[in-house]
Amino acid sequence: MKDAYDVIVVGAGPAGSVAARFAAEGGASVLLIEKRQEIGDPIRCAEGVGTYELDRYLDYEDRWVAAPIKGATIYVPNGTPIKMRANDENQIYGYILERKIFDRALAERAAKAGADVYTKTMATGLIMKDGRVAGVKVKRFGVEKEISANIVIGADGVESKVGRWAGINTTLKPSDIETGVQYLMTGIDIDPDNVEFFMGNQFAPGGYVWIFPKGPGRANVGIGLLGSKIKDGGRPIDYLNKFVEERFPNGKIIEMDYGGVPVSGGIDKIYGPGIMLVGDAGQLSDPITGGGIKHGLWSGEMAGTIAADAVKAGDFTEKFLKKYQKNWESKCGKIMSRDLILKNYYIDMTDEEANNLVESLKDVDFTGVLDVGHLVKILSKVDKKLLLKLGVNQLGL
Repeated sequence: MKDAYDVIVVGAGPAGSVAARFAAEGGASVLLIEKRQEIGDPIRCAEGVGTYELDRYLDYEDRWVAAPIKGATIYVPNGTPIKMRANDENQIYGYILERKIFDRALAERAAKAGADVYTKTMATGLIMKDGRVAGVKVKRFGVEKEISANIVIGADGVESKVGRWAGINTTLKPSDIETGVQYLMTGIDIDPDNVEFFMGNQFAPGGYVWIFPKGPGRANVGIGLLGSKIKDGGRPIDYLNKFVEERFPNGKIIEMDYGGVPVSGGIDKIYGPGIMLVGDAGQLSDPITGGGIKHGLWSGEMAGTIAADAVKAGDFTEKFLKKYQKNWESKCGKIMSRDLILKNYYIDMTDEEANNLVESLKDVDFTGVLDVGHLVKILSKVDKKLLLKLGVNQLGL
């Protein structure tokens, strides 16, 4: 490693790798570090993502797609399904990824753009100078080193240490974090191109169980529980085991992953002098679904582009980097606000209320409903309390 770079990115998940790539493509010298020895392992999510302009970040390759998705089914507590499919049965509106391959492909793209990539390299602190972030302290194979930089991008996940070191409060309340456990299962009977969600207190208080297919007879089966809803010593894995025993009694578990997902709606300030936070480090995952890949890609591109612009301008002040927050809020602010309201509304809903709501929708055709925004518009027509909470601004009406 060199002693100095224009930009250092801490964390080589999707957000970090995309940030490193766009900063390098913009002409900055970039270092991307990852504390683990392998990028993409262990998996920290259910691996589902919409098609969402993915071709902007990677050329499509079969190797990083486990299964194309053409529909979704949501089950409310009494088992009534809401079935959503595309108008065209050949239309693909999402993928279940092979994250271990996908994440590495994004890092490869950053390297091809000119970024130096180092694994097994842990950030141990920040270098501060004249009130701003001026580099990163790292440890690699037992050797400590200080590397100066004009800008540091924190992509180090939930409750980002990089953010805390820079003076940004990245702690999460129990009501703002979902604790998740996931099994990769084989030998199970599933719909190979349809994702399934199970809601209700018997399945997952303040969260949901998911089944994301990864090929014939193979799927990610997981659960996310809101920290504030876990009571009496209940654990996510206990709820998941109960679901698996009932739904897939003969299935085999071949991998287990676990972790936390921020559902806070984002940190108030995701930048500072010489610092920007992307992806989960900025708590930018979707508050209602917990999905973070799409938002990680978007925030990484924004931060990397702003970093390159700052290098060209020679301006690393808080005022200049505020452009990153403005760009993020312009693209995603309304969506994040809407979904945070939805999250808080949903967690206070009783199972009976959820069942009654779906009963009132029994004659609705959900064909062509392919995203949360479209679904919410339909729900708000029959649920006046939800309509009042959201208002016309969040609904985009």
